[in-house]
Amino acid sequence: MKVLVVAEYYPRVEDPTLGIWAHRQALAARDAGASVQVLVLHRPVPPLAAARHGDFGAAAAQLRQPATTVLDGLAVRYLRYLSPPRPWSYATWGAWAAPWLRRALQRVRAEFPFNLVHAHYAVPAGDAVRRATVRAPLVISVHGGDVLGAHAGAASVRRTLGHARLVLANSAGIARRCLARGALRTQVLHLGTDLPERVTPPPATPTLVTVGNLIARKRHAEVIRAVARLRDRWPALRYEIVGDGPERGALIALAAEQGVADRVRFRGRLDHDEAVAVARCATLFVMPSVAEAFGVAYVEAMAAGVPAIGCRGEDGPEEIAAAGGGMQLVRPGGRAELAEAIDVLLSDEGRLAQRRAAARQTVATSFTWQRCGQETVRAYEEALRG
Repeated sequence: MKVLVVAEYYPRVEDPTLGIWAHRQALAARDAGASVQVLVLHRPVPPLAAARHGDFGAAAAQLRQPATTVLDGLAVRYLRYLSPPRPWSYATWGAWAAPWLRRALQRVRAEFPFNLVHAHYAVPAGDAVRRATVRAPLVISVHGGDVLGAHAGAASVRRTLGHARLVLANSAGIARRCLARGALRTQVLHLGTDLPERVTPPPATPTLVTVGNLIARKRHAEVIRAVARLRDRWPALRYEIVGDGPERGALIALAAEQGVADRVRFRGRLDHDEAVAVARCATLFVMPSVAEAFGVAYVEAMAAGVPAIGCRGEDGPEEIAAAGGGMQLVRPGGRAELAEAIDVLLSDEGRLAQRRAAARQTVATSFTWQRCGQETVRAYEEALRG
């Protein structure tokens, strides 16, 4: 079985953590017996924000990306293509990439005669593969963005999902949304994490951590307000925020306004391994985000015995909680409820120890990369059988 993975989000020179989960799944499938190579849709144009601010470094970084490389023993090609700016045209990027992709696939096939294509996201990668008229079954992984809420490329998503022989969804809720948007067959396939050999004891200082882009839906602000509510009861409580994004300035201002600026540390964007290490050294992983299709960051922390708190009613957190213990769900926007959940766990060492053991067991049973790789290969085999 020879599988060509086509993705837009994939590690690059300028951002080695971008789409790291797609790379890890490709490695897991390879380790489970598939022969895998990767083709990345690479648009060598800096974001509009970088252009407005004269950030020539961002433009240079995009151009420095080599056309081919080897990542962890996996052959990866970066296909350059051009398209209009993202804010106005992202839904059409598949159409823009398709002519370049069609030619690239012919070259790849001469060296690597793949018999299946696995695209990450219906738009733009899946759409580009569909338009390139590849003579191989198409499997598409949907991670949420294609089917959550209003989507400018809804028509392209529907056509592409209907074209795929199999759609892999990262939760049951996303699978239902894919079926409603034209998918013929779906399968739930969870991404995973590594299970460390040893579990780090909880820190002496009670510490909360969130790993995620600083965007509104991740709800870092709710955690900052919870820290403020608990300020007197837990004078040593600290909050570590790993990630960066447009909400950073507002969150810094909020921490100051709430009187907890000295308790909240903004770590910025870290390498993946470093970000995971920070999460695994915390007392609790707290991310009351919404529109959360799965949430690899939860299981990465839970693998080391760090209990997690997420939002009730969200596809990913609900599914992780249903798989076992170690994940607590709170009402979206329930500021008092979030603070109370944190307080209860910090106050009861026995309960916290029980949650730590349950969190690790949940990941060991349901969310390892080994399991993900085996299930991915079985999905490939099913797609090839047609």
